[in-house]
Amino acid sequence: FIQIRVLAQLWPPGIAHFSPRVRYLSYPVLNCWAVLLCGCETVASFHPRVSFSPQLYLGVVLAAVVIVTGCFSYYQEAKSSKIMDSFKNMVPQQALVIREGEKIQINAENVVVGDLVEVKGGDRVPADLRIISSHGCKVDNSSLTGESEPQTRSPEFTHENPLETRNICFFSTNCVEGTARGIVISTGDRTVMGRIASLASGLEVGRTPIAMEIEHFIQLITGVAVFLGLSFFILSLILGYTWLEAVIFLIGIIVANVPEGLLATVTVCLTLTAKRMARKNCLVKNLEAVETLGSTSTICSDKTGTLTQNRMTVAHMWFDNQIHEADTTEDQSGATFDKRSPTWAALARIAGLCNRAVFKPGQENVSISKLSIHEREDNPEGYVLVMKGAPERILDRCSTILSQGQELPLDEEMRDAFQNAYLELGGLGERVLGFCHLFLPQDTFPRGFKFDVDEINFPTTNLCFVGLMSMIDPPRAAVPDAVGKCRSAGIKVIMVTGDHPITAKAIAKGVGIISEGNETVEDIAARLNIPVSQVNPREAKACVVHGSDLKDMTSEQLDEILKNHTEIVFARTSPQQKLIIVEGCQRQGAIVAVTGDGVNDSPALKKADIGIAMGIAGSDVSKQAADMILLDDNFASIVTGVEEGRLIFDNLKKSIAYTLTSNIPEITPFLLFIIINIPLPLGTVTILCIDLGTDMVPAISLAYEAAESDIMKRQPRNPKTDKLVNERLISMAYGQIGEGGCGCC
Repeated sequence: FIQIRVLAQLWPPGIAHFSPRVRYLSYPVLNCWAVLLCGCETVASFHPRVSFSPQLYLGVVLAAVVIVTGCFSYYQEAKSSKIMDSFKNMVPQQALVIREGEKIQINAENVVVGDLVEVKGGDRVPADLRIISSHGCKVDNSSLTGESEPQTRSPEFTHENPLETRNICFFSTNCVEGTARGIVISTGDRTVMGRIASLASGLEVGRTPIAMEIEHFIQLITGVAVFLGLSFFILSLILGYTWLEAVIFLIGIIVANVPEGLLATVTVCLTLTAKRMARKNCLVKNLEAVETLGSTSTICSDKTGTLTQNRMTVAHMWFDNQIHEADTTEDQSGATFDKRSPTWAALARIAGLCNRAVFKPGQENVSISKLSIHEREDNPEGYVLVMKGAPERILDRCSTILSQGQELPLDEEMRDAFQNAYLELGGLGERVLGFCHLFLPQDTFPRGFKFDVDEINFPTTNLCFVGLMSMIDPPRAAVPDAVGKCRSAGIKVIMVTGDHPITAKAIAKGVGIISEGNETVEDIAARLNIPVSQVNPREAKACVVHGSDLKDMTSEQLDEILKNHTEIVFARTSPQQKLIIVEGCQRQGAIVAVTGDGVNDSPALKKADIGIAMGIAGSDVSKQAADMILLDDNFASIVTGVEEGRLIFDNLKKSIAYTLTSNIPEITPFLLFIIINIPLPLGTVTILCIDLGTDMVPAISLAYEAAESDIMKRQPRNPKTDKLVNERLISMAYGQIGEGGCGCC
């Protein structure tokens, strides 16, 4: 145990260190608007010549406005991200280690580098492990890599990428079956999970577009209010008013110009929109994200579960020397085929029976065939052996092939037909399995025969090949239409997935991310029968980028791809690369939305302008990092959110325009009182009552305005030029409507 203590000093044990989020009170008195109100309140309440007068009431009211604003801002801050808490929930509590030849159960936080750890089905891996032995071990890496299928773990080194090699188990992933032993190579912050946690917590989140718009508006109104207030202050002193009276005029002008009810109006409008979105399966965590989604110009979408149904489904079959299309629709209303063929009956029987096959230990480095033996329904005295596995390995075990219910010799012609079908199905990005069977002779294998899987006493060669089945996680039915709407709305949809490039490209074409007729450089090279290196990348509108290529790219090369290709798929990406892609899109000036469901997505979700997590399949970490959660995991719901976001921006402009129209009628009485000395009809408290009491309700009602017919036909707004409050709105509010209202008064 001396060695353990030394290792514990060199490599601190324990789980990934999750720094608690330091919460602090963000005093709103530090912004320009609140400073104005505080100054007015101080002068009005504590002037030496003021005892108990209406000015004291004004000071109290202004102080109340500032305090309420401060409490609201602090409440919003307190509801911010809790990513680190959700990371803690993924930490295993116990670990089984072998020290000095004895198995002992210890707390996971006491595991150190060099420990020999044993995991079994149902365990959560306590550290990053280098596998030294395994028996049918499979782990669920979906939270890290996005791969929905459990991955085999074995001692063999199979890939240079640590996330793809089979001899590494990662901290916090689950062992779903089998057993394995491994040596601890990383603990705590040094694990892959720890690095992802550090990456997510270390990111600085920028302000949302609506926050920047509100700040721009506040600065604009503050400038106008200060200018007019000081002008009136100086004018009143010139006209002979006392210093106190001039200060009161100053306060009145500022109060008349500052829309005190704007914060509540904006918040209520955003809340109403958030409730509407929740009814449409979009749960908004951060109210400001409502408008951000409407400003989105690029969506970086995960594939599994978002664009697809997250269920492996048979898409095509090959039997009787023909490829048949299966029904992959969610409601089973798609293509059908003739099921009267005896070969189809045999293929369906094998597929059903082989679901209960088990993995044999010691074959982790090969494509394992699934084999089982069953009593025959048509002959209770006989047995049938059924097997499925990698098509080429299944074919090697066969000497005949079933066609139209008849066994035929497996000659070169049939082998060529098999090879062509196999290549065609594989080229669709689908996972292909081969199926075969053998009716065991009754004289050799009578009823009650004891089959031995260790000392194999039954034939595993000279079988009869029946057919192929190819599977894919099919696209959701509503996704192609949703992608089309995004394209009409000027939004670029980019697929970012950890899956294989061929599969990713097939799904991208299926959902319309890669449009029909648009080619990649590989497609152009294949069409022209030339090497890929001779194709000008700018000739291809579509692009499929492998994670290994992305790793070697400079920022300029990535920017070139994002700028010159309208349809992009990133495959085999790591968490760091997803983050790089998001940052690349933001460098192009895009407002980026990112969807994700795994722990590996959390850095990108947090860095994006709006992160969207999956409500059903999403991990707790991704949900905490995100600004919005899709309750139905459906990409189509994002399009609904975009429309609502654009609508709230339009309606906020209407609300602000309405709020500003009262400024001129409120300022005019002060101007007339100072210049021509008519009685002052509006005091500062009265103005506050108008702004907070009567203006808010009509302004909020504008949030219920219906969308314009072309709302999803126009391009996303440019945050630099298309402001919430622009010159046109100011001129209309202060000029046409404001002066008209003043004239009516």
